[in-house]
Amino acid sequence: MNSTSPPYVGFGLGLRTRYFEEIIATNPKVDWFEIISENYFVAGGKPWHYLSQIKERYPIVMHGVSMSIGSTSDVNFDYLDKLKQTIDRVQPLWISDHLCFSSLGDFNSHDLLPMPYTEESLTHLSQRLSIVQDYLERPLILENVSSYLTYQASEMNEWTFLAELHNRTGCQFLLDINNIYVSARNHQFDPNEFLDAIPSAAIAQIHLAGHSDFGSHIIDTHDQPVCDAVWELFLKFANSHAPVNTMIERDDNFPDFKEIMTELTHARSLAPSNWKNHEYA
Repeated sequence: MNSTSPPYVGFGLGLRTRYFEEIIATNPKVDWFEIISENYFVAGGKPWHYLSQIKERYPIVMHGVSMSIGSTSDVNFDYLDKLKQTIDRVQPLWISDHLCFSSLGDFNSHDLLPMPYTEESLTHLSQRLSIVQDYLERPLILENVSSYLTYQASEMNEWTFLAELHNRTGCQFLLDINNIYVSARNHQFDPNEFLDAIPSAAIAQIHLAGHSDFGSHIIDTHDQPVCDAVWELFLKFANSHAPVNTMIERDDNFPDFKEIMTELTHARSLAPSNWKNHEYA
């Protein structure tokens, strides 16, 4: 059972190409940066040129988007080998990927598809997680994905599924509060019920991001500011939990870096005093 929790290091940002030079030039008040793992599966080039400078100044964590841990295809050890080599080179504080499947054999959906929430899926994920963690020789944190459909085969709701996966394996989660809000709106459940059901010991990281609202449904686009409803969920969560590593995630429609920093400052302002890095409080 995995009982190793990552260290608490405060409030971070997703490291994106657009902001490389400004980060190096200004040394912003950021506690840590999160990189997309697959962007660094190459030997060199622009990403490594800048990351080598940034990681001298800031802690780095790694977040994957294509492990497809829920797939029923054979475990992709070629992918895991590239990931392990990148981990050895970056030396991140922790690593994460999504609790989902995105590929099956030669098919790749290019999307993060939710699992059916069944006993069979729990057994399957527990086994896959053990294989992956043994190969990487470190814990893997799993992120909840946003969803736009449900499965008739599901035997429980998502939050019960996550809590049970933690009980069986000790794994921890990257709770994307925006994803919870998106799924709650799309499937008409109370996002607070989801957040309240996840054991505190199972929560290693928080993502805060934006989405696109189409009225009848919302899409997790990560191209908008964090909305008021997600801020409210984070405020309630922060005031009822011990400190959890929290970051702002933006993947498209990039604003000026100062706008991203304004969101990060707002996240700090909502958190209780024991969440705050004294340097940047």
